Amino acid sequence: MTNSIHPTSIVDPLAKLGEGCTVGPYAIIEEGVEMGSNCEIEAHAIIKKWTILGKEIKVGHFAVIGGDPQHLSFDSSIQSHVQVGDNVRVGEGVTIHRSIYAGGVTHIGSKSYLMGYSHIGHDGNLGEEVILANGALIGGHVSIGDHTFIGGGAGVHQFVRIGQGVMIGGLAEISKDVPPHLTISGRNLAYGLNLIGMKRRQISNEDTKALKHAYRSVLLKRGNPSLSAKNCLEDSVISSSTLAKEFVEFFLLEGRGFVKSKSQA
Repeated sequence: MTNSIHPTSIVDPLAKLGEGCTVGPYAIIEEGVEMGSNCEIEAHAIIKKWTILGKEIKVGHFAVIGGDPQHLSFDSSIQSHVQVGDNVRVGEGVTIHRSIYAGGVTHIGSKSYLMGYSHIGHDGNLGEEVILANGALIGGHVSIGDHTFIGGGAGVHQFVRIGQGVMIGGLAEISKDVPPHLTISGRNLAYGLNLIGMKRRQISNEDTKALKHAYRSVLLKRGNPSLSAKNCLEDSVISSSTLAKEFVEFFLLEGRGFVKSKSQA
């Protein structure tokens, strides 16, 4: 299967394109780019040097993948990367910055969907099937778990951890770590478990009950949530559920602090 390269596009001779790729008008593919099969790069998109794209990726108009990070002391001569998994859709105007470290990677997991004008800062690590709605802004060094949705215009501070299965509402302001399976809105406020998302992912009734118990045992108690988490590690309901244990153990790694339940705010 041959590639379709528009005559107005610029593809560096040192770029490696898989079979069946399409490169649209005025798109630019720089040196050192590696691209899997059946990718589509739309008009005016730019794939910067040393970016690694998986298979069947669609990159929208004017998106820029692999640009230099917005870091005052960054040395643009170092070789670092953006790595994008298979079957990812990158919307129009999206920007994804490469790592600030030599050999470092900003990673986007497979089957993720980055909608128009969203941004992912350097050294981010997005899991699989993550969705960023239009205009979501993700700071540097942010980690986002699988199956998480971040609403339009939401902002996530650098170094924040977000667990799997989280639902973050539009225009939310996230500067604290977000445990798995929560629904978040406003400024670092948890509105309970993401029950709709859990149902869609066919999480069992037993795990759902255990997660509800873990939520009450940690986030609905006043005081230090990390201490509450340590105190309930041996709880029989929590220890019987892998998802509930994951929820509790998230609090054992203290970073930027944690979101609060709205009822405790």
